[in-house]
Amino acid sequence: MQLRALLTLFGLMSRGTSGKSLGLVALLCLVVSCSSLPLSYMQSKNYSQRIKFLVMHYTAIDYQKSVKALVEEGGLSSHYLIPERNDPSYQDSELKVIQLVEESGRAWHAGNSYWQGREDLNDQSIGIEIVNVPHCMRDEASNFGSKRENSIDRLCVFPDYDPKQIELLIKLSQDILARNPDISPTAVVGHSDIAPTRKNDPGPRFPWYQLYQAGIGAWYDNDTLQKYWQIFNQSPISIGLMQHALNRYGYGITETGIIDSATFDTLSAFQMHFLPWSVSGKLDSKTAAVLFALIEKYFPSRIDALMKRYEAEKMPPVAPRTLAYYQVNELFPTVDRSTREWVNDRTVFKEYKGEGQIIIDNIDAQSADIYINGQKLNIENALQPYQRYEYSLARRTKTGENTLKVENVRPEGSSVKVMIPYPTLHDATGQYLTTFAKVDELINQDVADGFPGAVLLVVKEGKIIKRSAYGYARKFADGGLPLDQAVKMQTNQLFDLASNTKMFATNFALMKLVSEGKIDVTRPLSEYLPEYQGQGRESRLVRDLLTHTAGYSPQVRFFTKDNELGSRFFSQNKAQTEHLLLSRVPFETGRQTKAIYSDTDYMLLGLLVERVTQMSLDRYVEQDIYHPLNLSNTLFNPLHKGFAPQQFAATEIQGNTRDGSVDFTNVRKHVLQGEVHDEKAFHSFAGVAGHAGLFSNVDDLAVLAQTLLNGGGYGRVKVFDRAVLAKFTKPEEGDSSFGLGWRRADQGQSKWHFGPYASPYAYGHTGWTGTVTVIDPAYDLAIILLTNARHSKIVEREAGKGREFNGKLFETGKYGSVISLVYEALLERP
Repeated sequence: MQLRALLTLFGLMSRGTSGKSLGLVALLCLVVSCSSLPLSYMQSKNYSQRIKFLVMHYTAIDYQKSVKALVEEGGLSSHYLIPERNDPSYQDSELKVIQLVEESGRAWHAGNSYWQGREDLNDQSIGIEIVNVPHCMRDEASNFGSKRENSIDRLCVFPDYDPKQIELLIKLSQDILARNPDISPTAVVGHSDIAPTRKNDPGPRFPWYQLYQAGIGAWYDNDTLQKYWQIFNQSPISIGLMQHALNRYGYGITETGIIDSATFDTLSAFQMHFLPWSVSGKLDSKTAAVLFALIEKYFPSRIDALMKRYEAEKMPPVAPRTLAYYQVNELFPTVDRSTREWVNDRTVFKEYKGEGQIIIDNIDAQSADIYINGQKLNIENALQPYQRYEYSLARRTKTGENTLKVENVRPEGSSVKVMIPYPTLHDATGQYLTTFAKVDELINQDVADGFPGAVLLVVKEGKIIKRSAYGYARKFADGGLPLDQAVKMQTNQLFDLASNTKMFATNFALMKLVSEGKIDVTRPLSEYLPEYQGQGRESRLVRDLLTHTAGYSPQVRFFTKDNELGSRFFSQNKAQTEHLLLSRVPFETGRQTKAIYSDTDYMLLGLLVERVTQMSLDRYVEQDIYHPLNLSNTLFNPLHKGFAPQQFAATEIQGNTRDGSVDFTNVRKHVLQGEVHDEKAFHSFAGVAGHAGLFSNVDDLAVLAQTLLNGGGYGRVKVFDRAVLAKFTKPEEGDSSFGLGWRRADQGQSKWHFGPYASPYAYGHTGWTGTVTVIDPAYDLAIILLTNARHSKIVEREAGKGREFNGKLFETGKYGSVISLVYEALLERP
């Protein structure tokens, strides 16, 4: 009989050989005459122990179920099992350690795992299962769709471990470490450390520090912790460096530079091990300090490279800046000077011929030469220190870009501050009385044929050249019957702007916050809204929402239980709606798969503005944008702020019922006048949302449009930087009909909106209620058409096309024809 056959007979080829087994092997050698094979032994220096890691688990089930899972059933095993005293299923009077697999054998406890460069740790580790049963539950109604251990729809209550159980664990672990000298302190880990995206055992109540005090595992020194904590408090560590450092310590994490779900899970696992009193899954200075303190203690050769990268990445804290007033607001001579002599002390400003003003705040100069378009200003021969001088530029300005140059500020080392306001609007409608005859004819004919009403305003080169009202602000009474006398439309009528809210509230706010350094559109939304986690939310950038490429469907009808996602997404409460938006609403497509115009994107952007400013959206835009511009008719929830219904153009006749065909909880059935029509904004956001809810009139919108044409300011008020506006309005690579939020004319893709004559640089937006805006920098032109097209009966369209508001079947309600005729009138004007 051969040796292999005998070994197989005695079961020695299928498991490790213990001391007794080795004796049996020696006996067998005598039987089969091992001496027939000449062997000698020489110890190689190039070897190590097979066991590298000690892995701690909790069972999550009681003792009897653990025995069944680990011993009797297939699939799972561990080397040791430690019961607990308070477990009714454990009947033995004495608590003892139970060995299930010999240490030299392979137990199936680690699964798909990684630690310190090694994968599939079953081959290289000893596993200890400790009976401990957390109570975990999932919010099954959440539709969150994730089965991650750290998912926000999962809640676990973790019990303390049995002290006697931990005593046995410490003794067992000490013995294991004595037998397996290759297990270093950092190689004593939890299941959650080696598989953080799948597991969270042994949980935050596991006494890692108590084990460390007994010589088992790693822990940090408090003095080193304090050192790094103070460093990272001064200048936070980047998420990319934190991911890299976690990997250098042992975790199997990929550096992505964003807090994705894997990073959230890994940070949670790390915190459960070393900061169990602060498990959040978020990167903060404490967590980073603990990690670097551990690396310095256990991997000192790695800390220098990490800190070198930290210093290279470290940026001085960026204090959000306050935007200066005025279009030009500069100190001369300029401090940051170029080596190119003729680029210093020069700039440009926008103005119109025969207009403009310059303000000079003299610091300590006695004289200065100031040129506008190459012409020297006649200013005081001897400037007085700390005095302000104001001069008209009417004789020197031209329409368009004007040059400013400052020279010979004397004496040497002195300075002056020069300020030039932005252009403001002037009324010139009397000069264009007959210019827009075809426009008037079209809209008046539509009104005669049943279109409800409109107000049109046109701005050209800083002048309001048309302001006209047509038709009726309200034609129907509550219940749907025509009024005995329809209410005439007025030029100062306020309108529900619908999706123009996205631009003139949310985008204006975002452009201001970007200009102030408070928001970076290239960063993940989760950096500003940390609860925006799971299902790939962490990878969505702010700009993905602005370009409608985040992957959301066009809308979620929160206001009704009969919505496409089911009754669990029903919400007529703003706080609940926000919760659903941030953590529940699923994606329809992948990120940047295609552009899907979505209200959800702008709802989230509205929340972003609120979180960054710590103010409600309406308060922020009304207080910080509209009020400085003296706009008192642009606001949310106007009926709550002193306005009367008759000041507004009416929208739908029977609330949101579509002539009685739609019904849901709290549906409105009266004529909507001064109440936001959009059901999501009204019911689910209390009237204030990033996608809808703003009211305004044409004159206020004209100021906002001129602010855009001016490059970011109006009069003495600067709202945002010219460069930021350029970034928001430039064409997107994937779809040039979009900017960041703004719709673009580009090369004629959107003629239905911009008409055929708009320049490729024109941008604007539309609103469901019947509003359209066009801003065309190439022609220095703005067109604002506000209609109440939805204040009309719902009628059947031609066969197969369903029902529609009658007002949307008219040319005026379709926008493009009116816009086209406005351009035509100006381009053909002598």
